[in-house]
Amino acid sequence: MGILELFFIAVGLSMDAFAVSICKGLSAQKLCWKHYLIIGAWFGGFQALMTTVGYFLGSTFEQYITAFDHWIAFVLLAFIGGNMLWEGFSKDEEKRDASFECRTMVVLAIATSIDALAVGITFALLPDVNIIEAAILIGITTCVLSVAGLKIGNIFGAKYKSRAQIVGGVILIVMGLKILLEHLGLIHF
Repeated sequence: MGILELFFIAVGLSMDAFAVSICKGLSAQKLCWKHYLIIGAWFGGFQALMTTVGYFLGSTFEQYITAFDHWIAFVLLAFIGGNMLWEGFSKDEEKRDASFECRTMVVLAIATSIDALAVGITFALLPDVNIIEAAILIGITTCVLSVAGLKIGNIFGAKYKSRAQIVGGVILIVMGLKILLEHLGLIHF
């Protein structure tokens, strides 16, 4: 898997954290440098951690699922992407919480990084993924986009939240489809 593909996956994965960051920025009256550090470290750190944990879980069970690993990768990415699309098109309003306390941030970080766990499992099933490179890229991308989301939310409000989830969902579905079609020999990149 090339760096460009990893980057697209990283962007797709970070869209949940980006959307939550927009909401945090919207609910915070005044932001300071500490808020940016908190949001970037929690979201970026957990995305990298969960990707790595997923990779090691997938590696543990790889021998049992190698025959159909491409289908698992496709289903996981399509499910995560579909869920993000559903949330992006949903008209439900989320409760806004301006708290940056540890107990609030850990819950949000876990919630926004569950999909990274599934992607980490997918990475373990692919032959050419460097998990250290992938986890670092996913963590940094999520950190940067979360910080940007915080600022955007504080300035512009919630109008970009649903668009971010839709873009992230489409990216993950396309990447899952690409993995499946390559494994079936229908396309070659």
